[in-house]
Amino acid sequence: MVTRAKWSTGVDRGGGANYLVSVMAKPKENPNYKVVAENRRARYDYAIERDIECGIQLMGSEVKSLRTGQSNIAESYAAVEDGELWLVNSYIAPYEQAMFGHQDRRKRKLLVSKKELSDLWNATQRKGMTLVPLVLYFNHKGRAKVKIGIAKGKKHHDKRETEAKRDWNRQKQRLMKEHG
Repeated sequence: MVTRAKWSTGVDRGGGANYLVSVMAKPKENPNYKVVAENRRARYDYAIERDIECGIQLMGSEVKSLRTGQSNIAESYAAVEDGELWLVNSYIAPYEQAMFGHQDRRKRKLLVSKKELSDLWNATQRKGMTLVPLVLYFNHKGRAKVKIGIAKGKKHHDKRETEAKRDWNRQKQRLMKEHG
């Protein structure tokens, strides 16, 4: 995508000298990209080492229900069983107008490559890691995707430390805003 840069002059607060600032045009937002469900608690409860984008195998009524935004992945997890990756205990509300509905908490197959699947199996079986769904969304092509985090559970003192850092960052921002 080609963007044009506009040049404008600004005023430096220190000495009052003019300088050039590049103002780039914002790229257009894609209407297909939409976050459906997010597991915000996962980053608090787990130390996430890396994440993987997975496809998800859905029925037609599940896709329709997701488009209306009726889902929850906060209580779900991913597991490698019989050489396949599954999303367990995720909630997708039944779609009322569907002829053939779906079960709201069924196991859903996640689509990854064989190499990624073996890496996930090694992480869970050998290293004792957990597979936590972070975000359920529609990508720019309009396909449903799940971002899975490979995580290790935090201890209680780690959670307190994370909370203390977050509070300190809020206080710093507040002080910077007040005292410029």
